[in-house]
Parts: sequence; structure tokens; C-alpha cells
Amino acid sequence: MLSTSGLTKVFGGFTAVNDVDLVVAEGAIHALVGPNGAGKTTLFNLLTGFLSPTSGTVRLGDREVTGLPPERMAHLGVARSFQIASLFDQLTSREHLELALQSLTGRGRVFWRSEVQMHRFSGRALELLDEVGLADQADQPAGTLAYGRKRALELALALALDPRLLLLDEPTAGMGIEDISRTIDLVRRVAAGRTVVLVDHNMDVVGALADRVTVLQQGQILAEGPYEQVRQDPRVITAYLGED
Repeated sequence: MLSTSGLTKVFGGFTAVNDVDLVVAEGAIHALVGPNGAGKTTLFNLLTGFLSPTSGTVRLGDREVTGLPPERMAHLGVARSFQIASLFDQLTSREHLELALQSLTGRGRVFWRSEVQMHRFSGRALELLDEVGLADQADQPAGTLAYGRKRALELALALALDPRLLLLDEPTAGMGIEDISRTIDLVRRVAAGRTVVLVDHNMDVVGALADRVTVLQQGQILAEGPYEQVRQDPRVITAYLGED
């Protein structure tokens, strides 16, 4: 579904991502992990078009998408969430979804929209909210939602694009145990029929979800494989915990 070849990003004299060859299998949940400063976020932004590489290529299926901007990536079926929640506090959950759904139509750039026009998306908006467990809070302003529910709303916004490839940046960051458990179940459900790439510092989350794990260190791939294999790799243990 997604692959890179020799992907490199240099900021000034600092190489944040260094010659990364990554292959994400179709239908898999693939985790990117590593200690702080390993290059996870930079790689994530290269995959989604928020950064252009210094060298190397990114392919979506058999199509090269290197350097395509995020809006072009979205039209190719790629959606992402962000590490920091960014919602309109005064808009309800339903209104967020209606806006996301209308953006896929020819009216996406029309500034004034009547309520009648927007309500044509109401049914699908409620379906998406139900999918992420927010149907009972459809008419609640986003600013009043608990933090874990805001992240669920952001996931629903990504799903509104009906993506083939879903990239999740720290989906459980800042959550309590109850919200983490709920989010794990939610990601499992929405991953059906899709390919998911996620970045998460919580290794319990990675272990519960990922089919394959890529460990980064200093911008390079340190180890890769199933979770149980990677977590026992001496190089990975040293990268996270240091040497005695």
C-alpha cells in the first residue's frame, strides 16, 4: 500500500530522516516507534505530504506521490490525524462531520452554505459518529467534549474522507487508561478494510494493535518485525533504556 525508497530529509546540517526504505503491507496496522528525536514525526510528515524530502521517493501502491501536497494526498485516499487536537470549539460534533463531508463535493470551496445544503450530509455524519462512539454527543459543542472524545471526533473526521490509508499520530497521547482502552478498540474497528500507520509512545498500545513494528533511531531504521520480536531485540532495548 505504501513504500519509500532512500527517503531522506535534511534540515540545515541536521539529517532527521536518513535513507529510509519502508514497506507497509495493504490491510496491515504498521507502527512507527522509537525514542524521542528518532525521526518519527518527520517521517510521518514526509509520508503525508506535509514535508517534501531532500531525496528519495514515496509510493502509494504503484503510484509515485513524492512531494504531493496534503490535499492531493487526501484525494488519493490518504487521511491522517494530528498529535495535538485541533477542533472548532463552538461547532457540534455533527457540524464538524457535515463540513468534512461537504468538502469532498464540488461545494467544498463555497463560503456561504444554507442549513438545508448542510443537512444533506447529516445522515452520513451520524453514521460516522456512531462508528466512533459519539452518536449520543452529536449535538454537543466540541469544546465541551472530554479529551478522549475529542480524539474520537478527529478520527471520525479522518474517516469522512473514506481513506484507503489512515495515518494516526499519537492517537492515545494524554489519555487516561479508560480512554486508551476505548481507543485501541476503536482503531481495531476502523482498521477493517483499511491500511493503518500509527505513531505511539505507548508500547502496550503498539503491542495490542500492530501487525508489524518499525523502530527508528537517529533517523534510520534500527529494527523491524512483529512486536514480540522487536521488543526483545537487544538494539531496541539499548535504544530505549541505554547500556549498563
